[in-house]
Amino acid sequence: MPEAPKISSTNHQESCLDDKNQQVLQFIEDVTSNAKEVQRRVLNEILSRNAGVEYLQRHGFNGQIDYETFKSTFPVVTYDDLKPDVDRIANGDTSPILCSQPISECLTSSGTSGGERKLMPTIEEELGRRSLLYSLLMPVMNQFVLDLDKGKGMYFLFVKSEAKTPGGLLARPVLTSYYKSSHFRDRPYDPYASYTSPNEAILCSDSYQSMYSQMLCGLCQKDEVLRVGAVFASGFIRAIRFLQNHWPLLCNDIRTGTLNPEIIDPSVREAVVKILKPNPQLAEVLEIECRKESWKGIIPRIWPNTKYIDVIVTGTMSQYIDTLNFYGNNLPLVCTMYASSECYFGVNLNPLCMPSEVVYTIIPTMAYFEFLPVTSEYEPVPLNPNKHHKLVDLVDVQLGQDYELVITTYAGLYRYHVGDILRVAGFKNKAPQFTFICRKNVALSIDSDKTDEVELHNAVTKAANSHLLQFDASLIEYTSYADTSTIPGHYVLYWEIGFNSAKSIPESVFEDCCLTVEESLNSVYRQGRVSDNSIGPLEIKVVKNGTFDKVMDFAISNGASINQYKAPRCVKYAPIVEILNSGAVSNYFSPKCPKWSPGHKQWCTN
Repeated sequence: MPEAPKISSTNHQESCLDDKNQQVLQFIEDVTSNAKEVQRRVLNEILSRNAGVEYLQRHGFNGQIDYETFKSTFPVVTYDDLKPDVDRIANGDTSPILCSQPISECLTSSGTSGGERKLMPTIEEELGRRSLLYSLLMPVMNQFVLDLDKGKGMYFLFVKSEAKTPGGLLARPVLTSYYKSSHFRDRPYDPYASYTSPNEAILCSDSYQSMYSQMLCGLCQKDEVLRVGAVFASGFIRAIRFLQNHWPLLCNDIRTGTLNPEIIDPSVREAVVKILKPNPQLAEVLEIECRKESWKGIIPRIWPNTKYIDVIVTGTMSQYIDTLNFYGNNLPLVCTMYASSECYFGVNLNPLCMPSEVVYTIIPTMAYFEFLPVTSEYEPVPLNPNKHHKLVDLVDVQLGQDYELVITTYAGLYRYHVGDILRVAGFKNKAPQFTFICRKNVALSIDSDKTDEVELHNAVTKAANSHLLQFDASLIEYTSYADTSTIPGHYVLYWEIGFNSAKSIPESVFEDCCLTVEESLNSVYRQGRVSDNSIGPLEIKVVKNGTFDKVMDFAISNGASINQYKAPRCVKYAPIVEILNSGAVSNYFSPKCPKWSPGHKQWCTN
């Protein structure tokens, strides 16, 4: 069976780098050519090592489980099915509930359950699998863009807040876990992993100090930068907006060689001053560019050797493509990998393709992958706990068919619904390549937040009932829109209101409505508002009566059935957004941030 490439980190000569790249590419070739055999081995390893865990025994499997038994009888589950077991782990139960190996921490997913982040118990060895997938990215990219080892990457990477579960396990996002691990902090020298940002700036928990320091270091080393990026498109755009707002301070630091006193973290200051030297000429060049009225093409103007922008622009992040093209002057937008908190999945083997053409090749060693066919538009076959659902193996998916991803992992997830809808776009040898279609049930998303229609409806209903009824007013109709024309982006709610009396509604009441909606949304949204500054204040636009009738008329004129029409709870189509905006008579913003703190509400924090 193919194994991950064993790469030497001590010899940095060009020939060794070429050898390393060839080892990685051969690894991809081997595991995709033998996808069926690799997948059978992965499933056998997972089931054999975890044969004695409580979860498997509870489902009637004592001892070894063979492939056929697993496929024919093992249940397909969602997070809510696993939550009682996850809660036991979070509360300190160290018995082998889901996995035979010790749980090292809980990863907090951007998906939510009951308004709180989902917790994904994980094990130490999963860090090695994530590192493996990262190690595949640059050898693939090197086939398309040469000499990336001759310069640096300017990546804006951040850690987020972490908490401890009642049982003492760390609970934090998967990237925070990775950046704080020895796999990242103590990584051996690799010319492909040479970044402008020092580790200390990346690991700084204060978002302002981290962003300022990373941007300053990127400006000081601007001529060495060959690629720029962040994890999500939204994060990279926030970095450019930060530069727009803070360039005078940054240029002053570069001119004088002294670091802004607002940067108070000692380790960050020590790391940055090693890079920051007085450079009046560089400061003047930057000031000339930043003072210009238009920021079109600002990335190649400041970082002239940039070859591409490395960010996720699939799924909901596609709404940022136009903004990236504006700042990047149409530099290639590169999506390199597909991953989640539950598991890292695959890589893009054609990274210079257009964003609309991105396909991800599943790497068969990462987990055991199965697929639930989608029967209608983004609607998987309904789950019935008393009925066996026939899942399709990785190598048996059909070209052009849509599926929901189901995974079995080394960390103790068994036939778990991830929630992603994928479409088979092709094959790399025997391994399928997928286009990411959407996250199931997500109505609104600005950054890593995911708000579904039910959650939105409950929040809107609570706000309207709490604040409008006292004025003899009621909410007739509403819809929503993720507005990314502002940085950061924000949720917009369009409200059509019915009045039963002549009472007027004060502006403060609508502001209270905004805040009530935000307080009612999930913790990922509230963290984006409070801690990460990745989401702007929620806005309510009150539209004149009859506006939603115009939306319906437009839909019917474009083929919708008048008998089946219902107002959409989220809109994206520009002509409909234009109708709503043209009907707006007033608008209001949330007056302050909603309440948020790390960890789950029910946890007792120190």
